[in-house]
Amino acid sequence: MLRAMTNVAATVKKDPIDYVTRVLDSPLGVGQDAWNRLLAAQRDATPFMRHEYLAALHGSGSAVPASGWTPRFVTLWRGDELHGACALYLKDHSYGEYVFDWAWANAYEQHGLSYYPKALVAVPFTPVPGARLLACDAKARRALVEALLKLCRQEQLSSLHLLFLSEDDARACEGAGLMARHTVQFHWTNAGYASFDDFLAGLAQDKRKKIRQERRKVQEAGVAFRVRRGAEITTADWDFFYRCYERTYREHGNPPYLTRGFFRRMASDMPGNWVLFVAERAGKPIASSLIAVGPDAPAAQGAMDKPSEAAYGRYWGALERVDCLHFEACYYQPLEWCIAHGLTRFEGGAQGEHKMARALMPVMTHSAHWLAHPAFADAVERFLEREGQGVARYLEHLEQRNPFRQAEADQDLPK
Repeated sequence: MLRAMTNVAATVKKDPIDYVTRVLDSPLGVGQDAWNRLLAAQRDATPFMRHEYLAALHGSGSAVPASGWTPRFVTLWRGDELHGACALYLKDHSYGEYVFDWAWANAYEQHGLSYYPKALVAVPFTPVPGARLLACDAKARRALVEALLKLCRQEQLSSLHLLFLSEDDARACEGAGLMARHTVQFHWTNAGYASFDDFLAGLAQDKRKKIRQERRKVQEAGVAFRVRRGAEITTADWDFFYRCYERTYREHGNPPYLTRGFFRRMASDMPGNWVLFVAERAGKPIASSLIAVGPDAPAAQGAMDKPSEAAYGRYWGALERVDCLHFEACYYQPLEWCIAHGLTRFEGGAQGEHKMARALMPVMTHSAHWLAHPAFADAVERFLEREGQGVARYLEHLEQRNPFRQAEADQDLPK
């Protein structure tokens, strides 16, 4: 059971600036406009830190104490002005995080110590890098990290974990003495392609041939796609998508993380941030994938016809099995859509080096960690140093498998 935590009002002194720290037990405790204005000021804002998104996770029952996510949103104030904020959760498990610490929890248990509850700064179920420590400036960001550490010590929590951080956030955490951890994701970058064929032309011959073969298999199976964005996505479309999404989780023996109510909130509160791809055969829908898109800043709402900067592969599911349908629905259709609409980046989600064959290239992601127990902190720091060396070697190995033609030509150069 998680220990009860009451709202906290305290003063954090940093340089000449004093902040009042308020810890809120719901995202609804801070106004939507104030939160979103602060988010819009961040260099690495994403739609997943929007107040509407976090409120939907809470209001739909997806990320709540009953599911192991107890909200404790930490906010910094000067008078009535919000200067810093982050989404903190107390966790009594490590599901839905995508930066794995099961071994750390097991080590605690083997020594008769409690690892849970722990403190987590993250967007639940969403492994998308971006701003986590929303702050008006670097001083407020440092003060926010100090407030998090103070809260963890006061509540005698085992640890603090901040996941998928922006570079600004990572620097603030490093300055506060937190341990850095790095993982790898795979992202696609639009090099100004005029069409999907133009994109393919830049790939090595074997990769280009494989993608065309995979797409042909789906076409020859009689599968076609329809694409809908925002208000074009009907309630029936959302219902069908959720059937697919839920089925994928059930097939792996787990209930889905997100409820149907969460996606109802997305349809009503953030419609322009979603694009749905529905696969049909003989007029019957058989599969779907859902991606999120920018613009990231709330100020851009009402201008959804303008090109978005990024797209994020999120959810997929199928009611029928068709060879290569997953690749078509989750990669090729979204990439073709990104090219047609001028998006500059497509992030493919957590893990999966198979994505490199589809021209999603490896990028390093950042997290930061603090453990209260000195001996375990020392052990984890040594582990992270070894792990970091392994990640660096892994990235070098992946770079040798570059799928683009220039890399292929370089291999043919005389030594």
